[in-house]
Amino acid sequence: MSIQNLRPEELRQFIQRHHEKAYVLIDVRQPGEYEQGHIPGARLLPLPELVQTMDTLPGDRQLVFYCHSGARSMAAATMVAEEDIGSGDIINLNGGMLAWDGGVTADYPDVQLFNQHAAPSDMLKTAMNLEKGALNFYTQVGRQHQDQPWVKVFDTLAKAELGHARTVYHFWRQIETEGEEFDLLFNRLSGEVLEGGMSLSSALEKISAIKSRVCLRLIEMALKIEYAAFDLYHTMADRVTAADAQEAFITIAQAEKAHMQSLAKAIDTCN
Repeated sequence: MSIQNLRPEELRQFIQRHHEKAYVLIDVRQPGEYEQGHIPGARLLPLPELVQTMDTLPGDRQLVFYCHSGARSMAAATMVAEEDIGSGDIINLNGGMLAWDGGVTADYPDVQLFNQHAAPSDMLKTAMNLEKGALNFYTQVGRQHQDQPWVKVFDTLAKAELGHARTVYHFWRQIETEGEEFDLLFNRLSGEVLEGGMSLSSALEKISAIKSRVCLRLIEMALKIEYAAFDLYHTMADRVTAADAQEAFITIAQAEKAHMQSLAKAIDTCN
């Protein structure tokens, strides 16, 4: 099985083009390196652990490896190729994190936002609450800067977060077939926490303190929120075992990726 070596720009395009179900992004560095900064959505699987667990890698998805410089990930890709695991492509990030010039997120995804011993329906309710937090944040940004032409991107994001919540509700209702209607449930949620773990009140304090280059700083803040959300939902999709919850989390991760792309494009609207 052959290995594709992709440059950072090519990997960014690959991630943008492919649905989150189609590939697995694997960071083969050590935990401390991952915590300092990793590509959002990456699964941590240190090389020594990978050697022992190669047979657990999904054989129906493309496997994308990266590390600090490209050496460890190339070794990982080579070993997986030699074992002929699965039918998907094997990809290595040429140059690793030293060459990567795309988005990164620090620390581990804040999975403590979810009670991982809870029932899948309760996890999905937590996801709806996080979506409401993001909705509240973007709505408040829109209100504070309603006269600015660039505020449209935040209005669009607010509407999208409501759409995300409805998507999660769809999966929740498949489990809770006698559950209450969306509007009743959503209105009862507090929406006081964002997906990255930041409280809504802290986020609103931060935006109130921005005095210069407001558009750019708000987009940067929103990108951090979306990166953290994408990372969190990807990690939860890997951790949960219930099929309904897995499908919901990977669907939201895909939507969060679209948000990041919209925000990146919106930078050009800042004057």
